[in-house]
Amino acid sequence: MVELCGQLRKMAVAAGVPARYWLRLDEREIPLEERLGDRLRIDFTGEIHCLACGRRTAKSFAQGHCYPCFRRLARCDRCILRPELCHYERGTCREPDWAQGHCFVPHLVYLANTAGPKVGLTRESEVPTRWLDQGAVQALPVLRTATRQQAGFVEDLLRARVGDRTDWRAMLRGDPEPLDLPALWRRLEGELASGLDALRQRFGEEAIASLPSAACFSARYPVLEPPPRLRAFDLAKTARVEGRLLGIKGQYLLLDSGVFNVRKHGGYRVTVTFS
Repeated sequence: MVELCGQLRKMAVAAGVPARYWLRLDEREIPLEERLGDRLRIDFTGEIHCLACGRRTAKSFAQGHCYPCFRRLARCDRCILRPELCHYERGTCREPDWAQGHCFVPHLVYLANTAGPKVGLTRESEVPTRWLDQGAVQALPVLRTATRQQAGFVEDLLRARVGDRTDWRAMLRGDPEPLDLPALWRRLEGELASGLDALRQRFGEEAIASLPSAACFSARYPVLEPPPRLRAFDLAKTARVEGRLLGIKGQYLLLDSGVFNVRKHGGYRVTVTFS
């Protein structure tokens, strides 16, 4: 039996065949592939601490923040989820220095196959972590933009034809049918040509660059079998999660008793037991 205590953080993940995962408790990283098939128990101690400032909070906001940080930090602002709503130029950004390193750097717009086709964007430095965090089995970068906001404008065009959210239940139920992402992009690029041209006229040709030679990424996940139940555990309602670890996909632990979203519980202090 192995028993560990600490504050949950988003799982670390690395590309591999299959993808490799580490459960993070405080500064410790516990490799999970060697725990597949083990009994896993997660006990919530009743404490939640903000991942940004460390203060104790009764409720977690934006995946691990206290309410003051949720209101203060740019990473919790609505423009993170909808980058086209960026208000930096109006002088109202919550953290201009943070934005310089996060938003004013190259971003990729991509198509992915999670539970079907979806569009997304990410900093170029976050590839392929972003795709693995979403449980994508395929991904194809289609455009590179100079800023996050520009990527948001492109994503806004695409989401009229391709969704930007993943059906987590379908994603965890099993791998979707393979997609021809290059063919999908060729069709979408033609349909959205006028909108893309307008964005290039606004920001410049080099600001929104095509990626004709980009390779399609593919992934497999460490899953012994799909979970028989797709009940999502919530430590705020049920202080103990227990079951046999069947696999890991996206930021979910797949158990024979249900599924546990690790990222949602960032900041929760827990005791984790493997047996």
